[in-house]
Amino acid sequence: METAHAQAGPPRRLTAARDALAADLRRRVRGEVRFDVGERALYTTDASNYRQIPIGVVRPHDAEDLEATVSVCAEHGAPITPRGAGTSLAGQACNVAVILDCSRHLRRILSLDPAARTARVEPGVVLDDLRADARRHGLTFGPDPATHDRCTLGGMLGNDSCGAHSLTAGRTADNVVSLDVLTYDGLRLRVGRTEEAELERVIAAGGRRGQLYGDLRGLRDRLGDEVRARFPRIPRRVSGYGLDRLLPEQGFDVAAALVGTEGTCATILEATVRLVPSPGHRSLLLLGYPDLFAAADAVPAVLATDPIGLEGVGGRMFEAMRSNRAYAEGLGLFPEGDGWLLAEYGADDEAAAAGLARAAEERLRREAAWGSSTLLTAPADQARAWRLREAALGATAQPAGLPARWPGWEDSAVPPDRLGDYLRRLTSLLDGHGYRHAVYGHFGEGCVHLRADFDFGSPSGIAAFRGFMGEAADLVVGFGGSLSGEHGDGQARAELLPRMYGESLVAGFEAFKRAWDPAGRMNPGKVVRPNPLDADLRLAGSRGRPRDPRTQFRFPDDGGSLSAATIRCVGVGACRRESGGLMCPSYQATREERHSTRGRAHLLYEMLRGELVTAGWRSREVKEALDLCLACKGCRGDCPVGVDVATYKAEFMSHFHAGRLRPRSAYTMGLIHAWAHLAAGAPELANAALGLPILGDLARLTAGVDRRRRVPRFAPQTFRAALAAGRRAAVASNLTAAARSPAAPSAATPSE
Repeated sequence: METAHAQAGPPRRLTAARDALAADLRRRVRGEVRFDVGERALYTTDASNYRQIPIGVVRPHDAEDLEATVSVCAEHGAPITPRGAGTSLAGQACNVAVILDCSRHLRRILSLDPAARTARVEPGVVLDDLRADARRHGLTFGPDPATHDRCTLGGMLGNDSCGAHSLTAGRTADNVVSLDVLTYDGLRLRVGRTEEAELERVIAAGGRRGQLYGDLRGLRDRLGDEVRARFPRIPRRVSGYGLDRLLPEQGFDVAAALVGTEGTCATILEATVRLVPSPGHRSLLLLGYPDLFAAADAVPAVLATDPIGLEGVGGRMFEAMRSNRAYAEGLGLFPEGDGWLLAEYGADDEAAAAGLARAAEERLRREAAWGSSTLLTAPADQARAWRLREAALGATAQPAGLPARWPGWEDSAVPPDRLGDYLRRLTSLLDGHGYRHAVYGHFGEGCVHLRADFDFGSPSGIAAFRGFMGEAADLVVGFGGSLSGEHGDGQARAELLPRMYGESLVAGFEAFKRAWDPAGRMNPGKVVRPNPLDADLRLAGSRGRPRDPRTQFRFPDDGGSLSAATIRCVGVGACRRESGGLMCPSYQATREERHSTRGRAHLLYEMLRGELVTAGWRSREVKEALDLCLACKGCRGDCPVGVDVATYKAEFMSHFHAGRLRPRSAYTMGLIHAWAHLAAGAPELANAALGLPILGDLARLTAGVDRRRRVPRFAPQTFRAALAAGRRAAVASNLTAAARSPAAPSAATPSE
């Protein structure tokens, strides 16, 4: 089987190898094995700038199925990439590999122990499902990224996710007790904290596990002092591997060291995670400042009031949201300013939570100068304000009337007390390159999210992007910060790791991966020995922005371009949530990526690109994905970037059926207005005919309607006729009433 870099080569040989792998997987795996063109097209990208065509997709049913999948792939030498909800922003969830989609079946919460405050979960468990179970015991899983209603625990473990409340709960690595993992060469083991005596016993026992632990201990002993010296001491150090977790003072915590390795070392079979108390009531203090820099400067003062969450947003983010009516109520809650902090306070009592926020407000008013504040105690108001913050990634991606904005330098982190100065320097750097951008983030931990209008469509634009990334890396390192404070390195920033850690520690990362994955088949080209940050860009090259065919719709919000409309989807996956909102009913029913708003947009993009999905408007893969779309327009309002699959479906279907017969329902139900017009001439006769058993059954069969359905009866007169008759009756009634009432007095006659 070819490696991640070997997409080129004799197509016949590659196809034969892929077919043989797929056949073996289907024989030994109970879950779905999907190697068809449509399924591979769905997984070519995640929420990042990158695109790589996978070998195939497997959705294992359970841990044993996962084990069988990895075993077959190892026999064929096929690389593998574990994947959760596919919302990664650094490219770590797409690869030329067999994608292990754990979100479909591996969704069980195996146990929850309120006394021990732990839970055992499979990697596909959605975070909000775990939080809902834990909430019944007054507990929660602390890290809570904005994608909490669709992200999986496996993805969070892979990326070392954080979220708004990691200020008090810590990163995912701080909340893992143990992991059950599987190496590419078949070793299945449970890892966690390891006492020195136990470590000695494991190494002395030998075998694959003893060798692995011996390699890790040797790495710790060799690089321990350098790790202590060079790893940034900040809340959000996510870049690189967690070699610091192997230090004796960290308890040689192998599980925590594996968190954040982005599927490059081992496959997670299950995890035991730590739960923390969840405040029963919360209050939200919104603080307005003249600009974003002033808001960042105020972070240390606000932290001194002990909030459980502290977020920051800038005016440019709100500008991008003002064109969306869904955010209007939330925007109206914020006080005056052009930079804001959202400080949340929690307690078990409603009055106590509000009291903490009011005390903080008074303290800040005495000690710091700022423009305005608003205290939100009603849960509905707080939810509206948080919705704006959680929608920031999608809402800032496609600002109305401006070029699209992309990730790349989207989650750098610095010490919180240096955040204001860092933002000033970063903004100056962005402005110097001519990049328009919007900033928000986890300001309480010094983590900055932004999207900028990088030009990936031209060689000069890509060269400028590459130059900016190097300068931005040097800037954040100069502030004692991290390239990534939440989303991981993947392919987007891994090439820059030597600037942050130096060559010796980067060589240590390679040694760590080699200990786990000697064959180098776990998510290759990410984090360690990475593909260049400007390779595999989705929009680069002649196919990246395909030419637009002539369309029926004008697509005014996308410059008249259907391809631009499909690129509007940036992969945040809000359509993958399973409750709440309007989108996407077909995904909620099937939990199939191709029936999500994101999946359909990606398939249409791949169709226009024409590299993998080659049938164009005749594509059966696209047709099948669109068949279950209800055209309800839920995505048009619910999607944070306004993807409109109903319109895309109408456009596609008009071309798909051009010059060919349509399904019979198109001529029966689709032309119901014409049949109703005919029936209006003799409705009693039409009703009598459809009521006959033979004719009624024939009509239902022709229309594609179940025989058990009763055919609706036509009204004795049309709506227009009934309306006209009603109007005539109303006029006659008014005239009669006027005739019976006394005459109104003349204006010239004085009233008595």
